[in-house]
Amino acid sequence: MPAPPNARIESRIDTIHGVDVPDPYRWLEDQHAPETRAWIDQQNAYTDSVLTPLPGRDALEAVAARVLQVDGIGTPNARGGRYFHTTRRADQDLSVIYVREGLDAEDRVLIDPHPMSPGHTVSVSLLDIAQDGRLVAYAVREGGVDEVSVRLRDVDSGADLPDALPAARYGQVNLTPDSSGFYYERFGDVTPRVMYHTIGTDPDADVQLFGDGYGYGLQHIPVTLLSDDGRWLLVHVIEGSSGPTEIHLKDLTGDTPFVTVIQDGASESWAEFAGDQLVITTNLDAPNKRVVVADLANPAADQWTELIAERDDVVIQSATGLGGRLVVSFLQDVQPRMAIHQVSGTHVRDIAFDTIGAVGGGAGRWTSDEAFFTFQSYHRPNTIYRYDLATGDQTVWAQVEVPIDTDRYTVTQTWFASKDGTRVPMFVTHRDDVLLDGTNPTLLTGYGGFNLSMTPGFSSLAAVWLEHGGVFAEASLRGGGEFGEAWHRDGMLDRKQHVFDDFIGAAEHLIAEGYTSAAHLAIRGGSNGGLLVGTVSNQRPDLFGAVVCTYPLLDMVRYHQFLVASFWVPEYGSSEDPAQFAYLYDYSPYHNVKPTAHYPATLYITGDGDTRVAPLHGRKMAALMQATHGDTTPVLLRYHTEAGHSGGQPISQQIEQMVDKVSFLLWQVGH
Repeated sequence: MPAPPNARIESRIDTIHGVDVPDPYRWLEDQHAPETRAWIDQQNAYTDSVLTPLPGRDALEAVAARVLQVDGIGTPNARGGRYFHTTRRADQDLSVIYVREGLDAEDRVLIDPHPMSPGHTVSVSLLDIAQDGRLVAYAVREGGVDEVSVRLRDVDSGADLPDALPAARYGQVNLTPDSSGFYYERFGDVTPRVMYHTIGTDPDADVQLFGDGYGYGLQHIPVTLLSDDGRWLLVHVIEGSSGPTEIHLKDLTGDTPFVTVIQDGASESWAEFAGDQLVITTNLDAPNKRVVVADLANPAADQWTELIAERDDVVIQSATGLGGRLVVSFLQDVQPRMAIHQVSGTHVRDIAFDTIGAVGGGAGRWTSDEAFFTFQSYHRPNTIYRYDLATGDQTVWAQVEVPIDTDRYTVTQTWFASKDGTRVPMFVTHRDDVLLDGTNPTLLTGYGGFNLSMTPGFSSLAAVWLEHGGVFAEASLRGGGEFGEAWHRDGMLDRKQHVFDDFIGAAEHLIAEGYTSAAHLAIRGGSNGGLLVGTVSNQRPDLFGAVVCTYPLLDMVRYHQFLVASFWVPEYGSSEDPAQFAYLYDYSPYHNVKPTAHYPATLYITGDGDTRVAPLHGRKMAALMQATHGDTTPVLLRYHTEAGHSGGQPISQQIEQMVDKVSFLLWQVGH
């Protein structure tokens, strides 16, 4: 194997709270410097020189193409007798927005992003649809950046209106019932605010309705909802990316101020309109959440009426008003479930499936019995069901067909004890004929943060890996929301080490049960999951044969200073606080590379288009690991110049990246 490129080493040392902190690759933080760009080119060339000669890449490409070059069908939304959905056909690089004039009509292309860029790096997504189905708001994304521009399209003519919002970090868009304007959110590069745009006017004249009093420091994210009749505007304000949520409500028929529904600085709540009431899912006095109802005229928390009480054995995720009823989503042992309730809270029926998987969706309207749900599993792509809320009848609206024999695979849930004795679950998927002889190439993944629940949904990586005889495992780590807020809090801030201990416990369990061995065990994680695999491969390098670390956080001393990372201070902490600095520095991957350890082979993936997690993390860590261990251990960086955190890659590039990942992993942990 050739030696990796050299990277200049600085003698940079910062003294933080009395501790000397070296930062030898600080210069790589400057993304646009000629020296950095030259180094990136060298890294990509080096990665090509190592991966391209690997055997079996052509066969891998064929399998990846079979898995990825299939129809990717989005959940439909019905408005004005029309059905709108975002779908990527098998022969397309990007998702296209379609409309059909009735349930059984032919799809018509409404917005096709393919002509928008020569390399198919510009993508589109649907933001909102007018109630009469004659106008849509949609987002245009360049590469994989988080920033989008907002545009409006006339459905009948297929032409865009002159109105357009320039590229920025927006949230929800809510068109008014008469399509005279829309409400939207701005945050990130500005103080968080809710704006109103009158269609046909200059966006510079847009009116701010909400946002006074919020500053930069501790960041807040606004999320708005508009009632069907256009009278009421809900504004949720999330502290950080997963912190407490405050809710405010405004009657738009008069010049009255917003009324605070809840703002206690501790609980997480989510409100939705259900006719003339608010239905709120909250962990106020209920770590596993409960469902309450509030009167729009008097919505304060002390006036709430409980509809569905908290339970010890499930975690309620949401309650949505559809068809004059409530659709309640919940997790039971990390397996998603849905149930229909009357607005009184009375249980009507469950929406259940006969295998382990993830049920989701719930697209519909309060005034219609028609709704759409999805079901998927690790090796089974989306099936979309049309559901009658009145009768419970369901039919398949669309089904993705992947040319692999899914009946050959089994998904099981197993439990293991973490370092402190906490029982942690893990999903394991494999072929029926797998032998527990300790030699199976196994790919373990996880996330463990921000109250996100990792449920058994489809993974193209898992499908390709399984087709090559591998075992795929996903651990449900603390820090997520799988078992309520207590589970989340047990893996954040000074308890973040619990997440790493859980993941290490998952790896040890797979080895103890005979699925694999350390030499055949690989791990993969992205974003917060990239921090996860970067940390555990430092802490237990003997336990893994290979690591794929994508769009990661790795310098936990300086992470909060870049892009939108201050959103995550409530989850991780900040090195500006002496106590928080101590535990961040203790596990920060960039600051804990030991010269004497033997690290597993590692492939880092990041790129210029990541405007969420600064790609400097991958650059600095790859340089450090190559300088320390690159002569004995493969340490590679795949750096994309037109892709980022929010996707936007055409299928052709996704196939290339899949081949890179899996060929690298099989090279290291295959038979």
